[in-house]
Amino acid sequence: MRNFKEKLTSFMYGRYGIDQLYYASFVAFFIVTIFNTIIGSSFLNFLVWVILIWMIFRTLSRNIYKRRMENEKFMRIWNPIKAKGSLNIRRIKEMKTHRFRRCPHCKTVLRLPRKSGKHTVKCPTCKQEFKVRVML
Repeated sequence: MRNFKEKLTSFMYGRYGIDQLYYASFVAFFIVTIFNTIIGSSFLNFLVWVILIWMIFRTLSRNIYKRRMENEKFMRIWNPIKAKGSLNIRRIKEMKTHRFRRCPHCKTVLRLPRKSGKHTVKCPTCKQEFKVRVML
């Protein structure tokens, strides 16, 4: 087992390896595979193979600079989507205790305690005061 691990390590030396785009491709591969088993389309079967070959190509590539640039482009697209999704999940989890409102000046999302009525709130980012109405 130790000999295999050493051979694998020496084989992967100088190659790009796994990154966030690989994980996203793997999730896409898994989802398309599930849809393909349900639908049974030849196009989806072709797409599964294209994704799989692309994942292997990126992992074994020696052009580290290009693979890093691809991953950075993906992360520029993915990070805002992830942030919005995590904010929505947090809103749902804290629905019983807090309300979330946007600052009208800087558009920062503020987390306010759930107290009904009109309140004056000071934004911690832009230091502007504004009125907020919270309903239960």
